[in-house]
Amino acid sequence: MSPMQIALIILVVLAAAAAVVLVLIASRRRALRTKFGPEYERAVAEQQTRAAAERELRERERRHAELTLTPLSAEARGRYAAEWEEIQARFVDSPAEAVGAADEVVTRLITERGYPTGDYDDRLAQLSVEHARTLGHYRDAHEIHLRNQRGEASTEQLRQAVVHYRALFTDLLGEEPVRQQDTDESRPDAQDVPSR
Repeated sequence: MSPMQIALIILVVLAAAAAVVLVLIASRRRALRTKFGPEYERAVAEQQTRAAAERELRERERRHAELTLTPLSAEARGRYAAEWEEIQARFVDSPAEAVGAADEVVTRLITERGYPTGDYDDRLAQLSVEHARTLGHYRDAHEIHLRNQRGEASTEQLRQAVVHYRALFTDLLGEEPVRQQDTDESRPDAQDVPSR
């Protein structure tokens, strides 16, 4: 083989290796985007580089894998669903107390599932691995809860907090906490239907 052919072979091998590396990087990036959803974009915005954000997300996955997460029993799901229904009912008379209760029950549920609850940022990082799609709701609810504690939240903001807490609560619970009855009386148009 001539030196020119050897150089050409080396260039082809290097180009192929570079293409494989680029495909692997793109594949890992796509997997992280899919898994973390909006949390991926948040991490990229918070870190200095995309690579640093992706390292952070992979580190979250590693730490999450060390957790011992436990599914809820049917009894526990029922108990939590009943508590949530009570919180929603309490909101009518005491919105501020209902938001505090929602924060408390969500924190208890997080703990019972096996997530850490000590440090808020660590809690967010651990939850982001499996609950990234509802984590923004949790952040918003927690922020309103903190404003509520300072006496700075309006009733509408408190309502939004309960709605936001419910999104993560439902995700952690694995089902809607309050089911609606599917009867003729519960349908809004029930009075419009003539009886036979």
